[in-house]
This record gives sequence, C-alpha cells and structure tokens, in this order.
Amino acid sequence: MTNKGGKRLARELSAYKANLASWSAKQGEYVLIKEEEVAGFFSSYDDALKSGYEKFGLQPFLVKQINVIEQAQFISRSVDPCLTSLSK
Repeated sequence: MTNKGGKRLARELSAYKANLASWSAKQGEYVLIKEEEVAGFFSSYDDALKSGYEKFGLQPFLVKQINVIEQAQFISRSVDPCLTSLSK
C-alpha cells in the first residue's frame, strides 16, 4: 500500500470511529465511506460494495460492518509442527 493509500484509509477509519457511537441503532449494517464522507448504510456487504463501485468507480473507498463493540482478533505466531515439515 502506498503512503497516500495508507493516509486515505486512516482518514476513512477515523471517520468510522468518530461516528461509531451515534450508529448504535445500525449495529450489523454496513457503512460506505469515501475519505471523510459517509456515503450510505446498507443491510449487506454486497449492496454496500455495489453502491461504492457505482458512486466511485475504481477509486478507493471503505465498506465496514458497524460493530459498536469490536471483536478482538487473536493471531498466534506459533506454528503447527506438521505444517513446517511440509515446507521442507
């Protein structure tokens, strides 16, 4: 990702976080954000993505499910010994 793309994503995620508390009634829906602009809410990821492509073409935009309480993601660095033997 280029630095410009990283900054754009940071602005979109910042807009998401700034509005999240006011979106509690929209829990589970998907929001479409282009830079700092909220471009709509959708009941499915596919509908939000389709609308994003219709509105913005191939320009970058963010589609994110509204989760007032984000699920923590656990990623282990441990490696299964069976998988390491396959790579040899």
